[in-house]
Amino acid sequence: MNFSEKLKEIRKKEGISQEQLAEKIGVSRQAITKWETGKGFPDVENMVIIAEIFKTTIDELLMDSVTKATLETSVYTSETIYDIDCEKHFDVNIGSAATIMLSSGDDEKLHIKLSSEALDNLDSMFKIKLDDIKNKLDVICLNKNKLSRYEAQESLTVEIILPNTYSDHCEIVASVKLLAIRNLHLNRLEYDGDAEQVIVSDSSGSLELTAKTDYEITVDKITGRLDINQWKAKTILHIPQENMVNVVNKGRKCNVYYVKAGKETEYENVSDSENQISVSGIFSEMVIDLTI
Repeated sequence: MNFSEKLKEIRKKEGISQEQLAEKIGVSRQAITKWETGKGFPDVENMVIIAEIFKTTIDELLMDSVTKATLETSVYTSETIYDIDCEKHFDVNIGSAATIMLSSGDDEKLHIKLSSEALDNLDSMFKIKLDDIKNKLDVICLNKNKLSRYEAQESLTVEIILPNTYSDHCEIVASVKLLAIRNLHLNRLEYDGDAEQVIVSDSSGSLELTAKTDYEITVDKITGRLDINQWKAKTILHIPQENMVNVVNKGRKCNVYYVKAGKETEYENVSDSENQISVSGIFSEMVIDLTI
């Protein structure tokens, strides 16, 4: 279930009309109609208000019902904690999972927490292998029981907390349904793999996403660069119009379109800011949804 369907469902469940919801948020009824029909998307501020009204979270509003159920009912956990004493380049290989949650932590430790509602023997099924060589730390999530990709993407959640003090660059290889990045602060993050949905909030630093599959990305703002590198795939990027930055098309036969309130619109770069969205790859397409 996508956001538009979910908003309509919970509004009706709570017995609130479009007019009443619009008044609570401070927008027009037409805006609610556009959100519920998928012709528009609320900005981060309005998303926060919606979450407060319905006593839920932004992640729950955006993630699909399968992932939501996994997070809500996770009861089996396994955590690996590793002390970090200097700046590191983190190279992380997760494999397949339903969700990866990535953030920065206040202590000087790397935390990797596995959780699941269905897999009651996580410690015996997965092993976190660490290879610490000078300024680089390789992290591999070993699937000891050869759990299938489908099973992992239905049942496994991985939470990664990087030490804020010693994190500069992180590379992640994975295949997930949801990549949730919040309160993450480092120089650069590179993600190589599938992710049906990507949520980026309250974070700083550059982000590069590489895949041969489609992405749907929701971001509150660009701090640094957002680089999308795809081959014959499509990205839908939801970003508040007020936080829009320069867009550079570096791809081969790649197209960029701008949409506002469900209709294609024009956009012109207006500054030489270092913050930018970069599109690269071959035969890919990016649709930038300017939310209001």
